[in-house]
Amino acid sequence: MNHSLQTARLILRQPHASDWPAFREFMASDRGALFGHTTEGTAWRSFAAELGHWQIFGFGMWAVTQRGSDAIVALIGPWCPPDWPENEIGWMVLDPAIEGTGIAHEAAKASLMHAFTALGWTTAVSYIAPDNTRSAALAARLGAAPDHAATPPASYAGQVVWRHPLPKDLS
Repeated sequence: MNHSLQTARLILRQPHASDWPAFREFMASDRGALFGHTTEGTAWRSFAAELGHWQIFGFGMWAVTQRGSDAIVALIGPWCPPDWPENEIGWMVLDPAIEGTGIAHEAAKASLMHAFTALGWTTAVSYIAPDNTRSAALAARLGAAPDHAATPPASYAGQVVWRHPLPKDLS
């Protein structure tokens, strides 16, 4: 399994333990509050799950870095814990300085293509809190639409399920 992807501006790589400080800082911020990790301990367990997903499944959310730097700016990519109803493409923009630059879109698009090709996924969703307008806008830009018939994971009750189109259905 390929443990990195490259786009015009980015390198998407397997997360490293050294990415923990950036993740911890994000989770302690107002922006990270949308993910519900209210203590350093819950944030740590969430980050450990990111690392463990790779160890168990051989893939997971990518640590997104800009070419020429190994500093993580986002976690974006395929995510499918055993209690998830469907395969998800998730994203967390850790560095507020990259918001609005198109980096999240570029990484999410590459992640979707990887999921549908290399991983053989036949469907993908993103679970987004109703008040997370930036994430909803990214999902829409990727061609996804709310699927009100789909159910989010129990731990994400109340979140909107955004269904991504298959690559062949994109114009």
